[in-house]
Amino acid sequence: MRWDAQGRIEYLGRCDDQVKLRGYRIELGEVESALTAVAGVGSARVLIREDRPGDKRLVAYLVVDAGQQVDAIELRRSLATALPEYMVPAAFVVLDALPLLPNGKVDRRALPAPEPDTHRIGGPAPRTDEERLLCGVVAETLGLPEVGVDEDFFALGGDSILSIQVVSRARNAGLVITPRDVFVHRTVAAIASVAVPLGAEPETAATPGIGEVPLTPIAAWFLDRPGTLDGYNQSSVLSSPAGATESDIAAALQLLLDHHDMLRLRVSATPGGRPGLEVLPQGAVSARARLTRVDIAGLDGARTDAMVAEAAEAARLRLRPGAGGVLEAVWYDAGPDRPGRLLLVVHHLAVDAVSWRTLTADLATAWQTVTAGTADDPSPLPPVHTSYRRWAELLVADARSAERAAELPLWQEILRTEDPQWGYRPLDPDRDTADGVRTLTVTLPAQWTHPLLTTAPAAFHAGINDVLLTGLALAIAGRRAERGGTGGSAVLLDLEGHGREQIAENIDLSRTVGWFTSMYPVRLDPGPVSRYEARAFDASLIDRALKRIKEQLRAVPDHGIGYGLLRHLNPRTRDVLRDAVTPQIGFNYLGRYAGSSAAGDAGDWQLLFDGGGPRSQDPGMPVHHVLDINAYTKDLPEGPQLVAGWTWPTDLLKEEDVEELAEGWLRALRAVAEHAQAPDAGGYTPSDLPLVSLNQAQIDRLQNKLQNKWGGRK
Repeated sequence: MRWDAQGRIEYLGRCDDQVKLRGYRIELGEVESALTAVAGVGSARVLIREDRPGDKRLVAYLVVDAGQQVDAIELRRSLATALPEYMVPAAFVVLDALPLLPNGKVDRRALPAPEPDTHRIGGPAPRTDEERLLCGVVAETLGLPEVGVDEDFFALGGDSILSIQVVSRARNAGLVITPRDVFVHRTVAAIASVAVPLGAEPETAATPGIGEVPLTPIAAWFLDRPGTLDGYNQSSVLSSPAGATESDIAAALQLLLDHHDMLRLRVSATPGGRPGLEVLPQGAVSARARLTRVDIAGLDGARTDAMVAEAAEAARLRLRPGAGGVLEAVWYDAGPDRPGRLLLVVHHLAVDAVSWRTLTADLATAWQTVTAGTADDPSPLPPVHTSYRRWAELLVADARSAERAAELPLWQEILRTEDPQWGYRPLDPDRDTADGVRTLTVTLPAQWTHPLLTTAPAAFHAGINDVLLTGLALAIAGRRAERGGTGGSAVLLDLEGHGREQIAENIDLSRTVGWFTSMYPVRLDPGPVSRYEARAFDASLIDRALKRIKEQLRAVPDHGIGYGLLRHLNPRTRDVLRDAVTPQIGFNYLGRYAGSSAAGDAGDWQLLFDGGGPRSQDPGMPVHHVLDINAYTKDLPEGPQLVAGWTWPTDLLKEEDVEELAEGWLRALRAVAEHAQAPDAGGYTPSDLPLVSLNQAQIDRLQNKLQNKWGGRK
């Protein structure tokens, strides 16, 4: 440690050989001693390498005695008897001699990377068919070469949205699990222990997806809003194959339209005059009528961008949910020898962030079916197991249950959180509309994003939302402290979740397309933040804040789905919550996306981050909050990057105020990422230990005693 220029103690690292990997503390010297104790190994050095961005692994370098040979499998078996599994190296490299510096010490920089076919071993090999299947599914979902059975899905960079992909891919491979299984059990071994073979799960009566659909909380919230609503959409731009034809693209889209009910959604009036939802029969919506071809062959970049922007906005204007028009597609044809782009614009009532993962995967499958000439085969796309209509019916029943109604005092208490006014005046739906907003986009480099997604969740046994919201709460509390304002350290936010909660047995929403989002208020209190701490968030502040906010989020039942049920679907509680305050800030983390920044470099049907889409809503639509923050992670070859758009009405906030808050958030996230990599960072919180009654102070004391005695993971 050392004193910095402000008179604070700065942690520089350890003077011994202890390192941290995936939440575990490892003494490199202990691993090296175990290696040299193996017959035939003369000397050894061990270090952590990151030859592939985001893929840290423990690598051992060996010099074997003359005439001796060593086998990697036998080495691992021998080490497993002397070391815990997390200290067993993932790869072994045999050298004639260890490279040395002039002073006689090992030149670690000269140690070569392992062979490309040497995969990372994150623990014991799979022991059962279920474990082997799930290891492959998790590795595919996270884009990793290999996953060990004892590795934590969330510590590897997974999140709640990616867990739904794991569920879908596992079912396609013949194994039934739920998102709750992934969240609770976390490791492949534990998830596999509760998995059920496909066909062995209890059968439930199927509910047809066609016909009238009860309003879900998010649909009710949206349709009750004033202003124009037709153009409220989500969009994606995908790289289309070279040589594609308009008729083949239309045929692939038709398979999607006929397979996913909510793409045939129509908003209609109910007998009482309130808007209602209806799913039209298969074949009722023509893909050819929804597809527009735009010729961009031979155009330069500027002209292409102009045509793309014009066609995208025209597609948004063609959305007509009242007439069953919730999808528009634009194919930008770059000529027979070049990949083009396909823009999909879908009204938000019919799609959400999770749905896009299903739609893009199914579009690739549909394309293969069409181009192979098998489009007439039955069920070319994987089945949808629970219809959106069935889900809506379950929500209506749950909203009226006594158990759900018992949550009302919790939501009333949260909404009483002091929420000092942001901006010059309260939000006005007549004045603060989409045509008067500005968006500031900020990016966290891969250097910090990767540990934020992996090391921090592993150290604190937390999820990525816990980490991101801790940074936001610290930034807001710090800003208040610096300005000497009121409001204390507690922050009131509207939080969006994916909403696909396991509220009933034997439902599977992993492939259901629709708008499931849950939006609910949360009270986040990181604890006191001084104006000095707001400039440089230190380790003790980060540690305390993240543990507190993690517990506050865990205390919300079913990830907040109950608030919307009581606010919109329960007649007895609807009016009580209608008059409550609305949080001024909204936050939404949309998960991780693999994609590309250039159409020419992307594979077929890969997401293009900068492909060009329309504005997301009609100009006259009222904004939801004084400040909306929408974040996501884009996985690029150089590593993952966290991106966040901060959107606000320009008549309410100054741009420099938003920039200051966004920079405070990034600064807090960098501090979290840096602290999480320290050997003593993190630890358990009460929700991690449900079978015992311990508060945080007691847990911290116990962990410190165990750490001093045994070392290892906190």
